[in-house]
Amino acid sequence: MPPIKRAKPRLFGVRSNIQEGTGRLLGAASVVLVLSAWCTCSYVTVTRNGESVPLVSHFFLPAPDQVLKSLVYLVYEKGLLNAIGTSTVRILKAFGLSIAVALPLGIAMGTFQAVNRFFDPIVAPLRYLPITAFIPLLILWFGIDESQKIAFLFLGTVVFLLPVVVDAIKAVPEELLQTAFTLGATKFQVIRTVLIPAAMPQIFDSFRVMNAIAWTYIILAEIVNPQNGIGYILQLASQHTKPEWSFAGILVVGIIGICTDIAIRMVNRLLFNWREADV
Repeated sequence: MPPIKRAKPRLFGVRSNIQEGTGRLLGAASVVLVLSAWCTCSYVTVTRNGESVPLVSHFFLPAPDQVLKSLVYLVYEKGLLNAIGTSTVRILKAFGLSIAVALPLGIAMGTFQAVNRFFDPIVAPLRYLPITAFIPLLILWFGIDESQKIAFLFLGTVVFLLPVVVDAIKAVPEELLQTAFTLGATKFQVIRTVLIPAAMPQIFDSFRVMNAIAWTYIILAEIVNPQNGIGYILQLASQHTKPEWSFAGILVVGIIGICTDIAIRMVNRLLFNWREADV
């Protein structure tokens, strides 16, 4: 029987894989394209009213060198590194609280239909409510200090993490449960040795999305009574009309988000390498 010939990866094939080198080249090309457009808008000059001015005003789009200089200034003069540390600690605390609530409740809701029917009418609407609408209530309940910021981040992440846990538990194949029961496992043994281990890879993978949500909400959390954190730095940029500071702060948040996403992905592969092998 002749060997089956595998089709070569096509660049624009529907849901077809492409070569790893090609994928990296495309990713690099997109970054180069954005940087080239930014430099063009910042450094190419045109004549307006007899004056040579940038294609786009630096007030609206700071040049790359201005952003880098502002980044260095913020580190040494405005305590940017301490601000990053403060914001990171707040996110970790809120994320830890979200896991402590969403994990056991989500496992119970995904396992027992009665628990799901009881909590779902309360939990489901929270996903559709604007998180900023809770700021006045959180200020009333927790004040304007650290507790309010952590409560805001907790609320913003737990409402999305909980349904992920429920869906992951429900997605465990039924034959695994029936096999465990056939072998004599009790109800709680099935939960502990089948449901939770089988669902954990999907749950842990969702932490990447929760991480992105947390870093998106951190600026909103730190707008109230800004005294430290990245939100405080961006508030300074607004007060002093320094768009280059704003760009530097946004750049820092983006870099941190990407680095933490890569870290979570690596830990996921280490903990659940059997899943990667199956894929």
